[in-house]
Amino acid sequence: MAVLEDVRPLGTELERSYPVYVRGRLKFRVKQIVYVAFSLDERVMGFAFPREERAALVASDPRTFQLPGESDLRFNWVHADLAALDPTEARELVVDAWRMVVPQKISRAYDLAHPAGPGST
Repeated sequence: MAVLEDVRPLGTELERSYPVYVRGRLKFRVKQIVYVAFSLDERVMGFAFPREERAALVASDPRTFQLPGESDLRFNWVHADLAALDPTEARELVVDAWRMVVPQKISRAYDLAHPAGPGST
């Protein structure tokens, strides 16, 4: 079961990323682009995800993953129930979302520094 504290450090550790609070909700940004956001109760994590792959992700586990509201379907976004994720999976989703908003050079440098995946040194 993942909780916010499992992924919060990534908001400041990932290059160019920073955490912000908007109307009480924690969000992770690169410049002005939000790539992860949490619900007010911190139970749901919204994250950037390739639009062409999100239907398959939701279909693979509809109790864990959901599409965003109709007004947000135009964005590359998926919601996940944090309690249904394990901490490693939650961190991987955050890093993958971050990859969508940073240059590939930065993403590759992260991979070299963390060969075992997110959270490794």
